[in-house]
Amino acid sequence: MLCFSRKLMIKLFSGLSTSISVRSSRLGCLGSHVLSCHKSSSKPRIDPIIMKLDSPEFKALFTPELKSLVSMFEKYNYEIRIAGGAVRDLLMGKAPKDLDFATVATPDQMREMFTKEEVRMINQRGESHGTITPRINDKENFEVTTLRIDVETDGRHAKVVFTEDWLLDANRRDLTINSMFLGLDGTVYDYFNGYEDLMNKRVLFVGNAEDRIREDYLRILRYFRFFGRIASDPHDYDAETINVISSNLEGLNKIAGERIWSELRLIISGNSGPLILCKMLEIGIAPYIGLPKEHNMDELHYVIDRTKDFQLNPVSYLAAVLNNMSEAITLNSRLKLSVFERELAYFIVANRGEELSEKPLLPFQKLMLHTKFKLSDVQQWCVETLRYNGRHKLAEEMKEWTMPRLPVTGNDLKDHVTQTKKMALVVRKLKDYWADNDYKPGTEELISIVPKILEEANDDENRIAKKKKVS
Repeated sequence: MLCFSRKLMIKLFSGLSTSISVRSSRLGCLGSHVLSCHKSSSKPRIDPIIMKLDSPEFKALFTPELKSLVSMFEKYNYEIRIAGGAVRDLLMGKAPKDLDFATVATPDQMREMFTKEEVRMINQRGESHGTITPRINDKENFEVTTLRIDVETDGRHAKVVFTEDWLLDANRRDLTINSMFLGLDGTVYDYFNGYEDLMNKRVLFVGNAEDRIREDYLRILRYFRFFGRIASDPHDYDAETINVISSNLEGLNKIAGERIWSELRLIISGNSGPLILCKMLEIGIAPYIGLPKEHNMDELHYVIDRTKDFQLNPVSYLAAVLNNMSEAITLNSRLKLSVFERELAYFIVANRGEELSEKPLLPFQKLMLHTKFKLSDVQQWCVETLRYNGRHKLAEEMKEWTMPRLPVTGNDLKDHVTQTKKMALVVRKLKDYWADNDYKPGTEELISIVPKILEEANDDENRIAKKKKVS
């Protein structure tokens, strides 16, 4: 385990340099890891304690299971704190959805401790990065990660070494608002002015933005996600940060499409999501996330304007900038959308901008009548497309529409359609006729038009045969 002395820490803050390479006699040179200074302060805080938290949201965290976890770490004299996003949420007066913990104990020490205390550990895949997950009272899981330093990064993954210094762990985190720790007694530890940034609704990288981004290019998207959560003005970006992001967009090519889509989905569905997407496209992100370089910004602005009071599916806003189906296929290839999302994108590109007719829902109802997809999915695609087009009243009607049952079965038709291969054609034509006539024709009327359908089908076949013979 790597430890850093107080003497070295004082040297780091001496102001002689804003970027000092850290070395260890046990590990040799730690490579490019740098302790950088926060842009709004001359140096990180040596004394990071800024307040004592005693809010209802904080007190509500202390389940019997959490109390049991904390008592174990106290018993073995290992310091443990709440880390990252949970601290941010608590300082904003929100109950955190997830709790992550950091500790000075190494994975081996935690494993030994939990074994002695007869606590089951699960999800062993995280151990290589220092995370142990105990399950307390067979009821609640807690992820506890050893303090660490990234000593080698490739733009996505990092090699780490462990440390007992909380500041060094804070320095490796992405944003100042995510770099704070919270002691289980309520003490807030803020090394990089994250609380100040949080109160000022400012989203900044820890230290040097370019260093943080090049350690993990996914942080570009995380920046925009947290901007949506924190900023009060969706246009009030830090110009310097945006410039750094713009010059590093190509690094997103290293990030798997699934990871990009996971972040992008959260960005677009969050506060001011479509407007943030516009900013991302403005700085040139499109070709790195599966969108065309020559994308349709006018259409996106029209969709945003038409849906101010509605939240569309995130895919719908991406579909807005696509020019054709080929680009929709490319988008899916890059982001690895779910089947529902992929087909929604295809559906919107194929059916948006339909002209209103005397029966504006009829084309969508027919799509439902003929689909081979799950009926409820197609109905959602129809509703989404109508909302996309700004036809919100029609969307509500479509949402409430229940498809009636065709009053003709295969049994009814078997004596009238002797060629099995033509049965599907007949059923399709009957459905169209039935829908065009407001679903009023009954069994007898529908069966009565079968001969005409077959006659037209035969005429079409003969016409095609003649063309082939002539050619």
